[in-house]
Amino acid sequence: MSNRLAKEDSPYLQQHKENPVDWWPWCDEAFEKAKNEDKAIFISIGYSSCHWCHVMEEQVFENQECAEILNANFISIKVDREERPDIDKYYQEVHMLLNRRAGGWPTSIFCTPQNKPFFAGTYIPPESRTGSIEGMGFIELTRLIAKKVKEMDAKLFENADEIEGFLQHTEHPKEATVLKEDFYKNFLLQAKNNYDTRNGGFSNKPKFPHTATLNALLTIERLYDDRSAKAMVENTLNNMTKGGIYDLVDGGFCRYSVDEKWLVPHFEKMLYDNALLCGVYTQAYIINNDEKYLTTAQEIADFWYNFMSEDELFYSASDADSDEEEGTYFVYSYEEVYITLIENGYDNAKEMCEQMSVTHHGNFEGKNIIRFEGEIPEWFHNIKQLLQKIRQKRTYPFKDKKVQTSWSAMMINALFTLGAVNNKYKQKAQKSLDKLLETLFIDGTLYHTTLVGKKPKVEAFLEDYAFLSQALLTAFKYTQDELYLIHAQRFINKALEEFYREGLWNFSSGEFAIKAEIVDTTYTSSVSIMIDTLLTISTLLEDEKYRHFAFKTMEYNSYELGRKPIYYPYMLTQTLRYIKEDRVIKTNEKNINNYAHALTKMKYPFIELKKSEDDGFMLCGNKSCFAHTQELDHIDSLIEKSLPSNK
Repeated sequence: MSNRLAKEDSPYLQQHKENPVDWWPWCDEAFEKAKNEDKAIFISIGYSSCHWCHVMEEQVFENQECAEILNANFISIKVDREERPDIDKYYQEVHMLLNRRAGGWPTSIFCTPQNKPFFAGTYIPPESRTGSIEGMGFIELTRLIAKKVKEMDAKLFENADEIEGFLQHTEHPKEATVLKEDFYKNFLLQAKNNYDTRNGGFSNKPKFPHTATLNALLTIERLYDDRSAKAMVENTLNNMTKGGIYDLVDGGFCRYSVDEKWLVPHFEKMLYDNALLCGVYTQAYIINNDEKYLTTAQEIADFWYNFMSEDELFYSASDADSDEEEGTYFVYSYEEVYITLIENGYDNAKEMCEQMSVTHHGNFEGKNIIRFEGEIPEWFHNIKQLLQKIRQKRTYPFKDKKVQTSWSAMMINALFTLGAVNNKYKQKAQKSLDKLLETLFIDGTLYHTTLVGKKPKVEAFLEDYAFLSQALLTAFKYTQDELYLIHAQRFINKALEEFYREGLWNFSSGEFAIKAEIVDTTYTSSVSIMIDTLLTISTLLEDEKYRHFAFKTMEYNSYELGRKPIYYPYMLTQTLRYIKEDRVIKTNEKNINNYAHALTKMKYPFIELKKSEDDGFMLCGNKSCFAHTQELDHIDSLIEKSLPSNK
C-alpha cells in the first residue's frame, strides 16, 4: 500500500511512495503531529538521481525492521532537495555545525518533537560498524534516539536548544577592504596550488569540474594574456573529454569522477553541470578557436535536447543506476564491442578496441568505459553510432522530469552564447526561454520548479531570479528584443526587494530565510550571478543605482574575497569587471546578427551590445563614447586604448 508521498509531484518523493516507512511530505500537519504525540522527527533529504540515496532506500527504508522503528517512534519526513533547496541548505548548515564538515546526500536529520535538530548524518547503514555513535547503524541509532526522547533526556534537549541558537545567529564580515585588481594574482597562486598538473582539475579525488574556476581563468587569459591560466584551462578541458566523466557515446557530462583521471564517474547527469560546462567549452572555443571545444559544447546541447527535454523544457537530471546497478547503461563488455565491429566489417577491431580502452578485464568493475588517451580519431564518429545502438537495447536510467527555473536558465544562457557561433542554438534558446517564462512565470509570480503539464507550487528563490535574469540579459544581447530586457529588470528589482539587505543576500524568504552562499560550490553562487546582472543592467540602462548595489555586495564580502579568491571565482571576475568597467558596442541590428561570432571574439571580456541606427560601430564606456569605426577589426585595439592601465 502506498504512503502519503503517492500524492506528491516530485519524482524523488514518488520513488519512495511504496516504502514501508510511513513517510510524510514537508507540511505543517507533520510537525503538529510530532508535537501532539511527543514523537521525534526524522528528516531525510535527497534527490532522484543520487546513487547513495538509492542505496539507503534499498538497505534502510525498504528494511521492515527499520521501518517499524520509524513508524512507531518518529514522524518521518521526505524532502526533495531540488524541489526545496531552502530546506536543504538549512539542514546542510545543521550538518556542518554538528559535524564540523560538509554534509551531502542523502542527508539524515533527527529533531526533537518541537523540530529542533540534534543529530545529523548522511548515509547510515542498517547495522552498526563500531562502538561509537558515528559508527552506529540505523537500527541501533533510531532505537537509542527514541529511548532518549521518550525519557526526556535533558542533555539531548539542551543540545537541541543550543544548536537552534547557533543557527539563528548571523555572522557578518569583520571588516571591508578596498576592491583591487591585484586580487586576481592571489587567485592565480591559489589555483596553481590546487591544480593537478598531469590530469587537469583542481583537486585529487573525487574530482568535480569547478566551472567557475575555469571561467575565471578564461577571463584572466583574456585580460592579461596569462599563459599559466591558458594552460590550466586547456589541460583540464582536454582531459575531461577523454571519456569517463564525459560520455563519448551519447554526449553530456556526469556529475564527478571518483578518480583523479576523470575516468570513473558517478554516472548521474545533472542539468546544471552540463549547462555550465556547455558555457565553458563555448568560451574556450571562442577564445582559442579550437574546434574540439565547439564540438563538445554542441554535443552537450544536443544530448540535453535529444534525451532530456520535452516541449522545449529541460529535465533536471538522469540517474546513475539502471536495472538496480550503477552505470549498467553506460559500460560495455569487450565481447559486445568486438563482435559489433567485426559484424560491421571492421577487420582491425582489436586495434580499435585498444584505442577505445576496451579490454577483456575492463576499466570499471570488469566492464569498459569508452575512453581515448590520445586524440579522438575520425573513425569514432561512425563507431559511436554502433555503440549507441548497443545502448538502445538497454534500460535507460531514470529521468527526473522536474523543470527548474534556475538550472534551465543556466542552459539557456549557455545556448545563447553558443548561438552566436551556430545560429541554430540561438533559435533553440529563444524557444526554450519563452517556454520557461510561460511555464514558471504565472500571473506576476515566478516559481522554482514544476513538472511538464503540472501547475507549479514552490515560489522562486534567489537562484531562480539570478540565473533567469542572467539568461534574459544574454538573450537581449544577441537578439536585442527589448521584452527580454524588461523581464530582466523586473526580476532584478524583485530580487533586490525580497532578498537584499545592505550588501547581504538571502537565498530564500519566509519559513527559511537563509543567507545565500557566496562560495562557488556545486554551481556558481547566486549572489555572484546577481552582481553580474546588476552590472549588466546598470550598463544597458545607464542607471548607477544597480552598479551601487553590485558594489555594496562586493564590498560586504571584500575581506574574504581578497584573502581567499579561489573560493569566489565568479565574484572575482565581477570585481575585475567593476574595476575595469564595461564597454558597449553600439551598431545596427543587422551587424549584431551578421557579426555575432566576431563580436564574441573581442579580446576584452566585458562587452555589451546595443542596437542603434549606426551602420558602423560606436564604442562607449561608462557615461560617454570614446571611438567610432567602420572596421570590425579595429574594435579590439580601440577598446585596449580605452582601458585605465593604458591611459
